[in-house]
Amino acid sequence: MRLFPPTADANARRLVLARGLRALADGYVSILLPAYLLALGLDSFEVGVLATATLMGSASLTLCVGLVTSRFGHRGPLLAAAGLMIATGCAFAGVQGFWPLLLVAFAGTLNPSSGDVSVFLPLEQSLLAQSVADRDRTALYVRYSLAGSLMGAAGTLLAVLPGIAVEWWDVPPLRAMQVMFLLYAVIGLASGLIYRRIDDPRPTHDGERVAPLGPSRGIVYRLAALFSIDAFSGGLIVQSMLALWLFQTFGMSVTTAANLFFWTNVLSAVSMFAAVPLANRIGLVRTMVFTHLPSSLCLVAIPFVSSLPVVIALLLLRSLLSQMDVPTRNSYVMAVVTPSERPAAASVTSVPRSLASAVGPMIAGYLFLLSGFAWPLLIGGILKSSYDLALLAMFSHVRPPEERQEVRS
Repeated sequence: MRLFPPTADANARRLVLARGLRALADGYVSILLPAYLLALGLDSFEVGVLATATLMGSASLTLCVGLVTSRFGHRGPLLAAAGLMIATGCAFAGVQGFWPLLLVAFAGTLNPSSGDVSVFLPLEQSLLAQSVADRDRTALYVRYSLAGSLMGAAGTLLAVLPGIAVEWWDVPPLRAMQVMFLLYAVIGLASGLIYRRIDDPRPTHDGERVAPLGPSRGIVYRLAALFSIDAFSGGLIVQSMLALWLFQTFGMSVTTAANLFFWTNVLSAVSMFAAVPLANRIGLVRTMVFTHLPSSLCLVAIPFVSSLPVVIALLLLRSLLSQMDVPTRNSYVMAVVTPSERPAAASVTSVPRSLASAVGPMIAGYLFLLSGFAWPLLIGGILKSSYDLALLAMFSHVRPPEERQEVRS
């Protein structure tokens, strides 16, 4: 696999680099966040509420992406988001009370998930579609997702640094974890420096105001509704809540969890190498469904397993299958709308996902507080399976232009 598709421009390279840096931060924050909050004396439900607040705040910000980009372009909003990331890291390092943390979580960019659910996603997604030829669009989204998975995997290993600091240098555990949030702010600064070099493409229609959504409105709304089901179920099992369950059910240490999530992210990254050839062979929708459905069934099985090695094996198997739908999903959304609708389509499909996923952690935290049974994993797996089947039924006949051309030829 080439590092970048041949038609990718400089913006594509910058966005992939920035995505990798942010994934590095998200990787360790998603593991340290529940450990940090438990160390502050919060219970499972409060941890879930804070995780929900982070996702709800991101959803609120992404709501305006389509309108903001049509007026201000991409570079300004991306720089503003990087500034918010810096402020989030600094604030989380210095705040310990539940209510102040809740405010920071809602207003900031903290991500309790192994994937990207922040305001950066729709901004970068729409700009990526303008940074490459249509024939290489899916390949570029694979590189973008691959950078996130690989750097996210590396980031999970950084979660062991507070433990090392405590053991080797006798640093207080809370102080060690607070330093990691300051590192999060530094990574936000580095991302901002990359975004400063973004070249905003000029509007294609001089003097014409681009409508947020036009002829593709119906397709986008149906996709957004389906994606919301998947996102809600994913919110039940975001990496922070999954780590919390492993901490409480099996007594897993942060170091062991970091190693586990390192390998889950690596396997997710490896699987993406198959996304492009598979999509070229069977189409984007079938690639999404036929890889995602088996991973959903793994989630359904985990609650009925009491052996930690078997649970770990199922989580690893799920990771090998569950992320191939990410670049293909992003590419599909950009393919079935007109170029002028892409920023709005990215926002409209991202906002409901963010809102739906935001509810999940709070519900998961409450369920974990009530029972040791992994209800969130079971419910999430069933809902994800339903989403896969509905997507296949509703959109297998809606093909992007490049797939229709291949059928004609």
